[in-house]
Amino acid sequence: MGERTTAGAPLDRWALPALRISIGVVFVWFGVLKVTGSSPVAELVGAAVPWVDQAFLVPALGWFEVGLGAVLLLGRLPRLTLVVVAVHLAGTFLVFVQAPALVMTGSNPLLLTTNGEFVLKNVVLICAALVLLGRVERRRTS
Repeated sequence: MGERTTAGAPLDRWALPALRISIGVVFVWFGVLKVTGSSPVAELVGAAVPWVDQAFLVPALGWFEVGLGAVLLLGRLPRLTLVVVAVHLAGTFLVFVQAPALVMTGSNPLLLTTNGEFVLKNVVLICAALVLLGRVERRRTS
C-alpha cells in the first residue's frame, strides 16, 4: 500500500461519506431491532454483560445505537462519534470472554460459530471507523 496520491481525492469525495452513512444505517437498523425486541443478537448482548438485566440492557443499547447512527448520518461531531463507535464495537468482544460457548466451538477460537463470525466482523467496522477518524484528523491538520 503506497502513498496516497491526489488521484484518490475524487473517490474520497464519495467513498468516505458513503462509508460513514453505511455505518450509520447499520447502527440505526440494528438499534431499532433491539428497541422493538426483534434482534437476533439479544442473547449475545445479555451473555456479554450478564450483570445487567437483559430486559433493560437490550432496548437501552438499541436506543444508544439509534442515536449513534443518527449522529453518523448527520455527520455531526465526527471525531467523538467515531471514537465512540470504535469503543462500542470493541465492547462486543466481551462475549468471547463472558460466554465463549456462544461464539466458539469446543473452546477453539479458530472454530467460530455463526455468532462468533457475526462478532468478529466488527473488526472490519472498527477499522472503517478508524479510517474515517484518520480522515477527519488529517483534514483538520491540513
